[in-house]
Amino acid sequence: MDDAAPKRRRGMLGFYVAALALVALAGLGAWLWTAWTNWQFDEHEARRRQAEAARQFGVPVETTVDLGGGVAIDLVLIPAGMFDMGSPEGEAGRTPDEGPVHRVRISRPFYIGKYEVTQEQWEKVMGERRGGFQTRPYNPRHPVENVSWADCQEFLKKVNALGKVKGQLRLPTEAEWEWACRAGTRTRFCFGDDDARLGDCAWFQENSGSMTHPVGGKLPNAWGLHDCCGNVWEWCSDYWGSYVANPWPAVFRYSRDPRGPISGSARVLRGGAWDCSSRGCRSDFRSTTGPRPRDGDVGFRVALSLPAP
Repeated sequence: MDDAAPKRRRGMLGFYVAALALVALAGLGAWLWTAWTNWQFDEHEARRRQAEAARQFGVPVETTVDLGGGVAIDLVLIPAGMFDMGSPEGEAGRTPDEGPVHRVRISRPFYIGKYEVTQEQWEKVMGERRGGFQTRPYNPRHPVENVSWADCQEFLKKVNALGKVKGQLRLPTEAEWEWACRAGTRTRFCFGDDDARLGDCAWFQENSGSMTHPVGGKLPNAWGLHDCCGNVWEWCSDYWGSYVANPWPAVFRYSRDPRGPISGSARVLRGGAWDCSSRGCRSDFRSTTGPRPRDGDVGFRVALSLPAP
C-alpha cells in the first residue's frame, strides 16, 4: 500500500481549504470596502458627521469671516468623505461631460460658504458695486454676479490680506463643490429626483422672474448650504477637462482630492442659475467658460482649508 497517497490527498485538501478561505476573505474584504465607502446618507447622518468632524478637529460647525462694518462671510464645515462623482448613464438630463462616474475621496474637512458671495460683501471688500441687476432696487443680500474667475481671485486676495482668517480663502475645487452640494445624496438634486420640488430649494428659470434673488431664501441642503442649485453659477478653482476613467478594479479605485487638469483655457462652473432649466441645476451638471468673461448669471462661493492640527 502506498503510504504517500493519503498524505497527498490531505495536502490537496488543505490546499483547497486554504484557497477557499482566501476567496472568502477576499469577498469579505470587498464587502467591507463597499460597506465602508457606501456614502449615501440622510440629513441626520450629515449633521452627525459635521458634528464629529468639528469635535475631532476642535473647530465649530459654523464660523464667520469678519469683513468689518457688520459685514461677514458665513462658513459651514464639510466633513471628509468618499463619494461617486459625476452622473450615471441613464440619469435624466445627463450630458457626456458628466461621466464616467468615478469615486473621489475628500481627505480632510473644509469650510465652504453657507451662501454665495453677496453684493454687500463684494462692495465691502472691493469698494464697488458689481452686477447686471444693480439698476434695480439695490439689495445687499443678492449674490454678486458679472464677476470673472480672475475677479474672484482679486476678491480672495484682498480678504486674505485682512488677516481675519486662519488660512487662505479660496475657490472650492470641483470635487469639493459636488461633495458639498450633494450632502450625502446620490440623486439628481440634493433633495431627491423630483423636478417639481426644485422650486423649494432653487431660483431657476421657472420661478426667478429672470433675475437673482437674496441668498438664503430657499431651503438649504442637509449640510446647511443655500443656493447650491440656482440663483447664480459658481466658479470652481479647476481648469475645465473631461473626467478620466480609472483602470483599477472598482473595489480599489478612487481619486484623492482631485484638482482637475494642470492647465487649460477655461474654468469650471457649477450649480446652475436663475436662467437655467431644472436640468442645469442638477448636482452633477457641469459648465465652463474662460476665466475673464463676466456674465449676469455667474457668481461664486468661497472655501477654506482647515489648518494642520
